[in-house]
Amino acid sequence: ARGRPCDGRCVFFRRRFVFAAPAPPGNTRRRGERRGMLIVQCNIANTYAKLGRREEAMRMRQEVYSGCLKLNGKENLETLVAASNYALSLIDLQRFKEAKSLMRKLIPMVRGVCGASHDLTIRMSETYAEALYKDPVATLDDLRKAVNTLEDVEGITRRVFGGAHPLTTRVERHLRNARAALRARETQSSARP
Repeated sequence: ARGRPCDGRCVFFRRRFVFAAPAPPGNTRRRGERRGMLIVQCNIANTYAKLGRREEAMRMRQEVYSGCLKLNGKENLETLVAASNYALSLIDLQRFKEAKSLMRKLIPMVRGVCGASHDLTIRMSETYAEALYKDPVATLDDLRKAVNTLEDVEGITRRVFGGAHPLTTRVERHLRNARAALRARETQSSARP
């Protein structure tokens, strides 16, 4: 599990996008109230996570994701970030199969909505690779895919944000860990009769 439950990646509702973004055009008062409730729920989920109540945080993030889907549709930035936050909770609970399944569906969508160099695309790809290499039942192919994904993401992150950016250093750390997991599994596989 991570040292900090959301590892600084739940930025969407906590800081940058929701509070700074204007409401979508044509918003009714009721729609604005539902959106406000989702922001509150996300903040509650973050609080649960900080208190170590990860199961409750995951359920709340799942509700936020579901609410965003209903309110905004699936190809909306708020919805995609809510999905990313939900996937991080699944990884925190070591529910890797669910996290991988969710990320496989979402990464092509976020690439289409945001582009390959957007920080959300980078973060989702990083999350997917993390779920691949941290899964105790990961196959050699899973581990290779994690390393390849992180190598691609590391290059993009370094180009977009620079080598000293916290996201770049985190991706580099995940890449080192994924490579170590792959080496260990290859050694283990070659030692078997």
